[in-house]
Amino acid sequence: MRRLPQRKKDIMAFYEHVVIARQDISPQQAEALNDQLKHLIEEHGGHIAKIEYWGLRNLTYRIKKNRKGHYSLLAIDAPAPAVKEMERQLSINEDVLRYMTVRVDELDLELSPVLARRDRDRGERPERGEREAPRREFEDVPA
Repeated sequence: MRRLPQRKKDIMAFYEHVVIARQDISPQQAEALNDQLKHLIEEHGGHIAKIEYWGLRNLTYRIKKNRKGHYSLLAIDAPAPAVKEMERQLSINEDVLRYMTVRVDELDLELSPVLARRDRDRGERPERGEREAPRREFEDVPA
């Protein structure tokens, strides 16, 4: 009986991975979690193409008594065992509320819609110094 070569382990796939961390941790700790995931994937022969930290956002419903969470999106090019190990580590971590990994055909390296909308909204609002002075209805009445 001849064994087939184990090529599946060598095949790299593309994944999009979203992590929601507890609201109690600081943004720096959420970034440190992202760095920890990046190190883990690279240690197993993968590559992280993009990491986006979306910030502290409201949850649609409570998860483990939390109403908010630190969201992060990772674009990953890695073999399946590396992703499996990352998910195992996340399931152990108490700071992680939820995570989801989706296999995609190709990585989208552009800005995600969440960050694009946030940047667009910030660009439309005038800066504090550029705002118009409040209009007074009665010019002849002293202030």
